[in-house]
Amino acid sequence: MLRVAVVGSGPSGVYTAQALLNQSLVPEVRVHVLDRLPTPYGLVRYGVAPDHEKIKSLQNSLRAVLEDERVTFVGHVQIGGADGVPPARLAELYHAVVYCVGAAADRPLAVPGEELPGSCSATRFVSWYSAHPDSAPDDFALRARSAVVIGVGNVAVDVARILARGADELRATDVPRAALGALAGSQVREVHIVGRRGPSQGRFTTKELRELGALPGARILVDPAELARDPAYAAPDGLPLPAVVRRNLEVLRGWAVRGGPAPSGAVYDRSGAAHGPYGVPYGPSEAAYGPSGAAHDPSGVPYGPSGAVSDGGRRIRLRFFLRPVELLERGGRVAGVRFARTVPDGAGGVQDTGTYEDIEAQLVLRAVGYRGVELPGLPFDPVRGTVPHAAGRVLRDGVPSPGEYVAGWIKRGPTGVIGSNRSCAKETVASLIEDAPLLARRPAADDPLAVLRAWGQRPVEWDGWLSIERAEEALGRSLGRGPVKIPDWSGLLAAARGEER
Repeated sequence: MLRVAVVGSGPSGVYTAQALLNQSLVPEVRVHVLDRLPTPYGLVRYGVAPDHEKIKSLQNSLRAVLEDERVTFVGHVQIGGADGVPPARLAELYHAVVYCVGAAADRPLAVPGEELPGSCSATRFVSWYSAHPDSAPDDFALRARSAVVIGVGNVAVDVARILARGADELRATDVPRAALGALAGSQVREVHIVGRRGPSQGRFTTKELRELGALPGARILVDPAELARDPAYAAPDGLPLPAVVRRNLEVLRGWAVRGGPAPSGAVYDRSGAAHGPYGVPYGPSEAAYGPSGAAHDPSGVPYGPSGAVSDGGRRIRLRFFLRPVELLERGGRVAGVRFARTVPDGAGGVQDTGTYEDIEAQLVLRAVGYRGVELPGLPFDPVRGTVPHAAGRVLRDGVPSPGEYVAGWIKRGPTGVIGSNRSCAKETVASLIEDAPLLARRPAADDPLAVLRAWGQRPVEWDGWLSIERAEEALGRSLGRGPVKIPDWSGLLAAARGEER
């Protein structure tokens, strides 16, 4: 019998377990799927937006794997770190260990002012409304009038959609109570999604993009002039473009025709003179909406004292060819973002034009990508943010390390969609099965869970997870809703033990 530990119960971890079950060369395989959290499913539970029920239903297929009699879910087990089990000791318990620990860190902007209150990563915002137990309580400056989301991928679109969606629409989801209450009181009326390159380089899917246009009470604004700067935008029909790019450009073209110009900040030329988006001069010290705080939409629609636009709705502005260079401060908090205007450089990148634009924002969320985090005891490439490997085999000093493997983002970097993890897992499992005759000769524990408990871990097994599910269903019923996530460690662990709170 081959005993394998898979570290991580998100899609890459579960697909790895599934590939081990489906292979036929080694007839007897037992898999323990370990996770730091007492809950399974990784980013499907804690990264998919709550209003994306179809994607969240992927949990059903992951569940089928975790409920297989050859698989054991082992939650609330820390691998690595001061309180965790070192990889070298974990290797003593199994014939092989596959690390599927994802890319837990977000990429910084690396610009002045990024540390200001009111500025944070989209990852942190997603964790908050997804009830991740590591997420600290926060209202995310939802009293802001204007929010800027930096990045043009699906995560950026997700957080912008949540900011623009009414709380009543989210009440049917599993958003935790505190987050739902904060979103219900949100004063955000203007959401800017900003990318440094053009629309053809956007990483969002067409489905995500179209969902913005389906939001009740939200108006989408796109500047035709910004779209026209992208060479792909005016490309003839015969020019080969990826299908998703062509579809995205068509969606944006439709919004640009209906919505009109989108600029909303002060524009600065090389000399430092400031001009509004229609050539109206600003004073040299004036930022996007003027130092007095009086705010007007560029089309002339005034904001009320609370920041609400006069039609009572929300506006989502998609902006392109703007590179963030500084977060602006007022009263000790973020007050806006200064962008450098860019243009295509003819080689697939962009270059600065020497002009700048400020966009007012009391909330700034960066969504510019993820990075893998070093797991103490495993080799790590700090440049790529991945574990060095050859077809999934962990490399130590360039040589495959017997019994150690990787799959998912920690293997290939944060690229692809959820389904990309399936082929990635299959490649790693193929390497593992090829090594199986040698791996089977290694010692392995008869009862790894007993050893983990002896080492100070307190595993939550599948029955404990089912208890958490029942507790979340009961919480939802008490609130007149469907299941509502428990957002804190103490609540999750109490629920896993069957304790009432």
